[in-house]
Amino acid sequence: MVEHLFRHEAGKIVATLTRIFGVEHLSLAEDVVQEALARALQTWPFYGVPKNPAAWIMRASRNLALDVVRRQKVFRDKEGEIIRSMEGRQSPAPDVAIFPDQELADDRLRMVFVCCHPLVPAEAQVALALNTLCGFSVAEIARAFLTTDAAIAKRLTRAKQRIREARIPFEIPEGEELARRLDGVLQSLYLLFNEGYKASSGEKLVREDICQEAIRLTSLLVEHPAGNQPKTHALLALMLLNAARIPTRVDGEGNLLLLKEQDRTRWDQPMIARGMFHFAQSAAGEEITEYHLQAGVAACHCAAKDYESTDWRQILSLYDRLVEFDDSPVIALNRAIVVANIHGPGAGLDAVAAIQGREKLDSYYLLYAVLGEFEAQLNDPLAAAGYFRRSLQLAETKSEQLFLSKRFRACEDQIQ
Repeated sequence: MVEHLFRHEAGKIVATLTRIFGVEHLSLAEDVVQEALARALQTWPFYGVPKNPAAWIMRASRNLALDVVRRQKVFRDKEGEIIRSMEGRQSPAPDVAIFPDQELADDRLRMVFVCCHPLVPAEAQVALALNTLCGFSVAEIARAFLTTDAAIAKRLTRAKQRIREARIPFEIPEGEELARRLDGVLQSLYLLFNEGYKASSGEKLVREDICQEAIRLTSLLVEHPAGNQPKTHALLALMLLNAARIPTRVDGEGNLLLLKEQDRTRWDQPMIARGMFHFAQSAAGEEITEYHLQAGVAACHCAAKDYESTDWRQILSLYDRLVEFDDSPVIALNRAIVVANIHGPGAGLDAVAAIQGREKLDSYYLLYAVLGEFEAQLNDPLAAAGYFRRSLQLAETKSEQLFLSKRFRACEDQIQ
């Protein structure tokens, strides 16, 4: 119960307290909410869970915040203003929220722009969002990024120090400033979703909790006038349309399932409908972004009733456009897979050979997995086994390793 509350409520309250305290006191706001949660753990087992647990946490945080303001000298200049603001947060009953939903949402969106500010180191932005906005602990973030608790703690400390020293404003930018900043925010949210959808390492291929937080924050952005733009709708669409397929990406034993092996009846249809709505909204205006094209690919997959009826030619046309936006060899590799689905594995091998900057993929497990699949389809188990062996050496998630070891053994059996 408390863990669930921490995920869904702590980020909201931290954001609002940060506005009241000042962004330079972000860490203090986090400490207050942590203490409120600790008190919940101490009292609820004896007195029962309140009718409105979130309101209880908000009220406890407010009371603790008032104590902090009265005690700490740093608030002396604005103590009266803060206390009047906080003491005005009264409600007729203890189970009634003292912070209106819209106020909490606006403050959380302001915090999104703080976490994704260009003065915050790029490598720290996603970790900061997970910690501050989504309530992930240092240990959880460290597991997600396959690093140590100390490394993440240092990253977060430096990011918060930068926020404090630069006095980054706690606000939603407007006008030209918004235009300059929005792309950076969208990129951070995109990276956040990708880390959940395809975990870079660890036991799980998918971290659904991270995906859901990315969707929640992007939804918050698209519902605000500042973020209600076609490219934001496109980003949200690609998240929803991909997340709808998460339940079928691995089987009950954690084995990776290819798209053609997935049970489409288990795809989340309400989420697909929501994704299609935002995809339609993204068509307003004339700007086409990478998010539009990636959402288009996801929409093609979701629209196909089975693997065989997938509109691969439409997907190829989208990848041809996508390569113009991003000449990344990873995008080109994905395009090669589409080419193989249309013209056969031989054409797929030719497309891989033609990738510009292919050397950048030398340590990328998926390159060798794709080559192995193409060679297996061409009935060359010896070549396929060599590629699968190399891919297995590079894969970092357990699901991928299990899948590749099976493919490798199948080729070995054919050779014998």
